[in-house]
Amino acid sequence: MNIKVETLPTYRLAYVRQVGPYGPANTQAMEKLKKWAEEKNLLTESAIILGIPQDNPETTLPENCKYDACIVISKDYSMDDSICEGELSEGLYVVFKVKHIVEDIQKAWAKMFPALQNSGYQMDNKPILERYTGDMINHHFCEICVPVKPL
Repeated sequence: MNIKVETLPTYRLAYVRQVGPYGPANTQAMEKLKKWAEEKNLLTESAIILGIPQDNPETTLPENCKYDACIVISKDYSMDDSICEGELSEGLYVVFKVKHIVEDIQKAWAKMFPALQNSGYQMDNKPILERYTGDMINHHFCEICVPVKPL
């Protein structure tokens, strides 16, 4: 697992929100987003796609959990009403690059929090992000970005 610290800029986002238990429906939201992005010629090698679970399933009822499948769009991109628009504020993240296979992602989630305790950072009160670019997807990688602040 490759680890680095990075400041993410403020991103303007187009997104599809799924409400309900995390799982297969998240994939459906991502597929809907990708279909929209492809139709708009936004799904390029340099595109940044984010999966953002908005709620902690340990403290939120499954039927109330929100998941946003997002693509970063330029400030001047003209949106239509077929998809939601939002913003991700700038912030500091510890970024874990992992193979995009279920076993490796599960291992990363198990190792992230102990790794954070030894990093000099503590988790910030923002959602954890899954980040994908065309190049990463083609090589079967993703990044899990954990919002942090210095201890």
